[in-house]
Amino acid sequence: MRKASFLSTAAPLALAAFAASASAADEGTADTVVVTATRIPTPEVEVASSITVITADEIAAKQSQTLPDVLKDVPGLNLVQSGGPGGQTTLFMRGTNSNHTKVLVDGIDVGDPSSSGGAFDFGQFLTQDIQKVEVLRGPQSGLYGSDAIGGVINVITRSGAGPAQFSASAQGGSFNTFNQTGGVSGSVDRFHYSANLEHFHSGTTPVTPLELLAPGERRNDDYYDNLTASTKLGLDVTQHFDLGLVARYTDTHLRLTGDDFSTFPSTPDAQQSANNTRQYYTRGTGRLVSFDGALDQTVGVAYSNVKSFDFSPHGAPIDYSGERVKLDWQGNVRLANDETLVLGAEHQRDEIRMPVSASTTIDAGYVELQSAFGDNVFNTLSVRYDDNDRFGGKVTYRVAPVYLIRDTGTKLKASLGTGFKAPTLDEMFHDYPDFGFFANPNLKPESTVGYDVGFEQTGLGGALDFGVTWFRNNVRNLIADNAAFTSYANVGRAVTDGVESFVAWQPVKTLTLRADYTFTEASDEILHQELLRRPKHKISLNAAWQASTHLSLHTTVLTVSSWIDGNRDFSIPRFEAPGYTTVDIAASYDITSKVAVFGRVNNLLDRRYENPTGFLQPGLGAFAGIKLKL
Repeated sequence: MRKASFLSTAAPLALAAFAASASAADEGTADTVVVTATRIPTPEVEVASSITVITADEIAAKQSQTLPDVLKDVPGLNLVQSGGPGGQTTLFMRGTNSNHTKVLVDGIDVGDPSSSGGAFDFGQFLTQDIQKVEVLRGPQSGLYGSDAIGGVINVITRSGAGPAQFSASAQGGSFNTFNQTGGVSGSVDRFHYSANLEHFHSGTTPVTPLELLAPGERRNDDYYDNLTASTKLGLDVTQHFDLGLVARYTDTHLRLTGDDFSTFPSTPDAQQSANNTRQYYTRGTGRLVSFDGALDQTVGVAYSNVKSFDFSPHGAPIDYSGERVKLDWQGNVRLANDETLVLGAEHQRDEIRMPVSASTTIDAGYVELQSAFGDNVFNTLSVRYDDNDRFGGKVTYRVAPVYLIRDTGTKLKASLGTGFKAPTLDEMFHDYPDFGFFANPNLKPESTVGYDVGFEQTGLGGALDFGVTWFRNNVRNLIADNAAFTSYANVGRAVTDGVESFVAWQPVKTLTLRADYTFTEASDEILHQELLRRPKHKISLNAAWQASTHLSLHTTVLTVSSWIDGNRDFSIPRFEAPGYTTVDIAASYDITSKVAVFGRVNNLLDRRYENPTGFLQPGLGAFAGIKLKL
């Protein structure tokens, strides 16, 4: 029975692929350009929203293999993965629910229409072709519509340019890991291209805690295999008109230990279950720049299809299938040098075909005014209207002003916005009669009002950056079980608030140090208790050192405090789960300009911890490999 609740557990653009030379720091870096906060390339220093930029160079330095590896130490996020690689992975942004974050890949909304909460499973996404990731925190429905209650994560993949370049890598190590990548990119006249193939394999990851097994029972380790192919193509038809195409295909196979519910409390199955998924995403675009750049228009057509096949030793296989078709137009109008008007329209159809058949259609329009008042004051104001054929219309907005004191290197920022999450097709139409639980087609959208206030400060000639942001979200009409536990209803209310702070210091050109601290309080306003899986404290420390021309080193320390959780089958619905600290180190050595060797150690201290409870995270792991660039 696949269902989720905000108040119980958390199971399951026309944006240009703008590749900027971005710093790893998310605040206070004048030359960082971001696109997600405003839907047009904007200097980060002029953006009020809290945003973290993770570049391809940073991903390579940490040797992050999957998107959860990339995101786990980002401030304001709590990542929950049911076991090792391939395990279902959800994300809580600023204490909101795991399906309250909009996830985009090259402008494609990759949320799963067939899942119970409509959330994206981060655990299936590999990193080889990522150019950068932008993590935008705070309600963003004023630009992005449904799902953007907590924020938006935008993954931008690599584009090709210049002479043909070939890359390949292979690595192996603990847990029977063997991974390979290959890619080619470049351009010929007006045609530019990039294509990548990735294979990730982890064959023996211990996930089930031994204390949950009967005495003498053998533990079955998880097996995971992921094959991903992706491409990004572009054709500059004229100086002012270009065409683009992105596509991504992922085929995964996971063998895992499920639960035997024939007893109470349940026990881990003696035989393994299986989950196989096939994901396909594609988007074509046409872009026309007119009137000497005063009008910049993009038209896009996107299609996504996600199929999941679940096999359990206790029943018949279950198939899930969902698809999304989306048409969008965005026009950027330069009213003046300091005024830009962004207009947009979207038409979207979501459909599930298995295990039930249902669909919904959404039409939307939005407008944003981006303004500059001199060299010190900047503001973004956006309004959006979504018309859903199931529940009607929804208006959302966002305003985000910035004040810069350039003489002192000070940035003052604030934002106020609204967000909503439409009920999923599963919640409205998928009945579970064996459990006495039935869908509710009359559900209304969840909604929030959120705001934040903060400052950022630069000092020591730009070598030191620090800042603090306070945030609060008031979430209403949350979809939860009704009083009789027979269906869903809009009965939940929650408040999340907290503080995000950072310090970044570059004592010498070759050494960068950064510390992030997040404090989060998330409470159920009906039951007056903490929400599950929202730790109050999170600290991450990162150190990057270019030790020599050839040798680079990177260290990450992540500390997460205790949180409220339930046990594996929720027969114990609430208890305090212990926190944990992990240390990861990575090193890379360039033998020549074309050949490099690399290695990393994850969980150096071999900490044994569960997140969520009942699922062990991988212990000490060592990996090494070689990469080529031609």
